[in-house]
Amino acid sequence: MEAVITLLPGDGIGPDVTAGARSVLDAIADRFGHQFEFHEALIGGAAIDAAGDPLPPSTIDSCKAADAVFLGAVGGPKWSDPNAKIRPEQGLLKLRSVLGVYANIRPVRIYPELVDASPLKPQILDGVDMLVVRELTGGIYFGEKTRTATAASDLCEYTVAEVERIVRVAARLASARRGHLCSVDKANVLETSRLWRDVTDRLMASEFPDVEVETLLVDAAAMHLLSRPSDFDVIVTENMFGDILTDEASMLAGSLGMLPSASLGDGAAGLYEPIHGSAPDIAGMGIANPCAAIASAALMLRHSLGLESEALVVEQAIADAIAGGARTADIVADGDTRVSTDEMTAEIIRCLR
Repeated sequence: MEAVITLLPGDGIGPDVTAGARSVLDAIADRFGHQFEFHEALIGGAAIDAAGDPLPPSTIDSCKAADAVFLGAVGGPKWSDPNAKIRPEQGLLKLRSVLGVYANIRPVRIYPELVDASPLKPQILDGVDMLVVRELTGGIYFGEKTRTATAASDLCEYTVAEVERIVRVAARLASARRGHLCSVDKANVLETSRLWRDVTDRLMASEFPDVEVETLLVDAAAMHLLSRPSDFDVIVTENMFGDILTDEASMLAGSLGMLPSASLGDGAAGLYEPIHGSAPDIAGMGIANPCAAIASAALMLRHSLGLESEALVVEQAIADAIAGGARTADIVADGDTRVSTDEMTAEIIRCLR
């Protein structure tokens, strides 16, 4: 097949891990006879420095014209002043809105060889295999914001339609997996959560009666993610709760550098990115873990390009590289041999079968 992919390397280690993802996609194209055309564009701090805009119009045009978009990372201390009128993260939020991607899907997979990298006991990690579905374009991150000399406010708002569409995405995923959906809210305090719960209960009963539904308050969910993570199949929640819970869930896998994400809307095009940040302290040092970026490229193959077999090949290659002992700095243990970003990428490409 032929596909146009826009690459947004961004800031910090973003360019490092984006290069790894592109190398794997090139290897897949060569092996399976595809033609992937890559276009690079600016976002985040790099875009602010070059164009004074965290998401320049040329980047928007490139992303809209692409079959899929890959993002490395945005942000860093250079642009971290919270009072600045222009910040890197604004580019990412705007990009999600421009692309209409409202469902962020984050798989959490435990590699047996990395259980010691997690702070949790191995027996707690046994059998962990979950998806976290986070609503991405509503809630407090996108609500009206006010600031005076003595007070500030952020509006959290959800519509029935916004809740319905994200719950449907999560329910379909649960139907194709183990048939269990956990909806996370704060309905004992927040009116938006009470709406969320009412809509979820109604929709699941009428459209997905065969899916078992569990409802948890967000504070309880945070606790259960660490005490009984293997009980979860698919979790669905609102924007801010999902942002926090998925970072917590990354500790199950031992490192942010292992977990990918896909942001999807109603069309085929999606936005794919590792869940880690820009890690400016190690940018350009060649030690960043590319696994999350490469796994995000696998999600791109699956969801936007319709190449399920190729996606499985990439995911198995990551598993084989880990099983073979390849370890970047974030997952290395005593007695392991540490490899660089490029060496880990090369080992994954070698394991492609």
